Amino acid sequence: MRKSANQEFSVIIERDKAGYYVASVPELPGCHTQARSLDQLLARIREAIELCLEVEGQRARPTQFVGVQRINV
Repeated sequence: MRKSANQEFSVIIERDKAGYYVASVPELPGCHTQARSLDQLLARIREAIELCLEVEGQRARPTQFVGVQRINV
């Protein structure tokens, strides 16, 4: 496998009701993982990104992260 130039991705991290951290990558639909600790989560999402890029030569959808806003309704 030939290694390409580094790419940077935005990763959204949330915590579910069971206490697991959940990460997803908006630029790569279907690219997500979960873990009990943030260190483990970051290692797993890095691996998930690499696999998503490798499988079927998936290309990232270009997006620009703007921010997060909480709204109380």
